[in-house]
Amino acid sequence: MLQVARQAVARAEEAGAVWTGPTTGPRAVPGKRVVVVAESMTNPGVAGVARGVQGAGRSIGWDVRVLDGQGGPAGIKAAFGEAIALAPSGIVIAGFDPASAAQEVGRANAARIPLIGWHAVAAPGPSSTPRLFTNVTTRVEDVAHISADWVIARSNGRAGVVIFTDSSIPFAERKSQLIRQRVEACADATVLAYENIPIPDATTRTPQEVASLLVRFGDRWTHSVAINDLYFAEAAPALQAGGRRGDGAPYSIGAGDGDPSAFARIRNRHFQSATVPEPLDQQGTQIIDEFNRAFAGRPPSGYVAPVHLTTVDNIDATTSWNPKGYQEAYRRIWGV
Repeated sequence: MLQVARQAVARAEEAGAVWTGPTTGPRAVPGKRVVVVAESMTNPGVAGVARGVQGAGRSIGWDVRVLDGQGGPAGIKAAFGEAIALAPSGIVIAGFDPASAAQEVGRANAARIPLIGWHAVAAPGPSSTPRLFTNVTTRVEDVAHISADWVIARSNGRAGVVIFTDSSIPFAERKSQLIRQRVEACADATVLAYENIPIPDATTRTPQEVASLLVRFGDRWTHSVAINDLYFAEAAPALQAGGRRGDGAPYSIGAGDGDPSAFARIRNRHFQSATVPEPLDQQGTQIIDEFNRAFAGRPPSGYVAPVHLTTVDNIDATTSWNPKGYQEAYRRIWGV
């Protein structure tokens, strides 16, 4: 398994150098309004993709509005209700389970407002339950496996791992369970702890949990995997207070998002060594393209971005990762 993990890591570090997404599609349909219902704009992945939708919307000449659900069911439902009241051309479900706003989803479906998800359901592509034109995401299995493979390769198969997750989000819980299974499939690797910390509580709870983990496991804790990079921003002060070095164990990888602060931590070797970045701007641009296909009566593009791995070995001066050539490709399609 160790050799397989090493080969997978090498491939993922090179992924995305050539655009493999759509090169044909409908010209821009004019005069549309899109509303992004964001799980929480404090979640870097959600915020990043929302900015991508806004930027691509401007380039195509559409009006884009972002409504912040503030990380809880009540806020998400209120934001979704406000979105429907605006009578938009389309609504983005960004980073939350549609089942948590089932009534609002039903109202939007009844009003024939196309819905596109970002990390809304487990798999990329169209969804019948809930009814989504498409869901934009990398494949959770690929993200989970490469995250675990990095840990296995980095530790020569002998890692003591702590996993940080938010079990209230089905997408995140599935990802972290797949990571757990992959690590435990390696005979000499051990999952020491599985920490369920809801993303809205990460700022307050992560430092306390990290301090406790240091006491419980000491040097046995060699690696960390989190479903979102933001956990490591909150873990760093506690690790430092516990006498750990930024370039030492526990070596950490974010299994998703890849926000600018994660790139800075990796570049500076400050309590994070790798991330599996979602191509947030490309995915925001893809959401606009998918809506344009829906408005033109076309099917979804079917594109799924490749899984990429950013590490201390291949990081450059950028603060994000996106496949090369995506903006030019989409703008040629739209004729803008």
